[in-house]
Amino acid sequence: MTAGTAATALIADDEPLLREHLAAHLARAWPELQVLAQARNGREAVALFEQHLPQVVFLDVHMPGVDGIEAARQIGRRAHLVFVTAYEQYAVQAFEQGAVDYLVKPFNEARLADTVQRLRERLQRQPDQPAPDVAPLLDRLAAALQQRAPAVPRWLQWIKASVGSTVRLIPVDEVQYLRSDEKYTLVAWQGGDALIRRSIRELADELDPDRFVQIHRSVIVNLHHVAQVVRGANDTADVLLKGRPERLPVSRSYLHVFRQM
Repeated sequence: MTAGTAATALIADDEPLLREHLAAHLARAWPELQVLAQARNGREAVALFEQHLPQVVFLDVHMPGVDGIEAARQIGRRAHLVFVTAYEQYAVQAFEQGAVDYLVKPFNEARLADTVQRLRERLQRQPDQPAPDVAPLLDRLAAALQQRAPAVPRWLQWIKASVGSTVRLIPVDEVQYLRSDEKYTLVAWQGGDALIRRSIRELADELDPDRFVQIHRSVIVNLHHVAQVVRGANDTADVLLKGRPERLPVSRSYLHVFRQM
């Protein structure tokens, strides 16, 4: 990549909101990067790569049909690869050689900045050289995911919600509590409140139980955002959250959650 020449990229993910989310993060972290196309699956990623020949390809590991690993095999050394995955422990082991990079969903700004810096350096250092040979690494990654992924539950990582006239992708880490509101569920998060058309019961099955606990038949709280639990008379209690004025009552049937803690 010569001075004044913008780097080019392709994004592949089967979730359209995640593609847009990554593109928005990249626009902030790497303003001069040109995202030439976005692919909905591995097969489309390979076809769009052949059409545009970008220098960098961001590939979701888990895509229907042709997954990110198979797409990477077909792209080979013709581009610098960045894998996007929800399984950080697999990524760390598979990418320890540093031949390719990875991002974990939901995206972390600091991690993305490190990835962008490494890609810039590689493109500046060897603009006309092929990318590293990643075939052995892809074999290890495929084996690691096949062996371990089924044993680890894949908890919900983000929540899609309508906020005004836009659709937001809310990282689950930022959700402070959820409360059932007739046909909707209120999502209270660090950026505000939003309503979604999903039930508390459905969400409870998808949230990490080590982080999210039900304190009422209509309320789930994120323990990472709990400031304190105030006990009252007759086996009652209220949950106070960091940075919010609400006092969320704990039903008697859920008091055991805090007794165990």
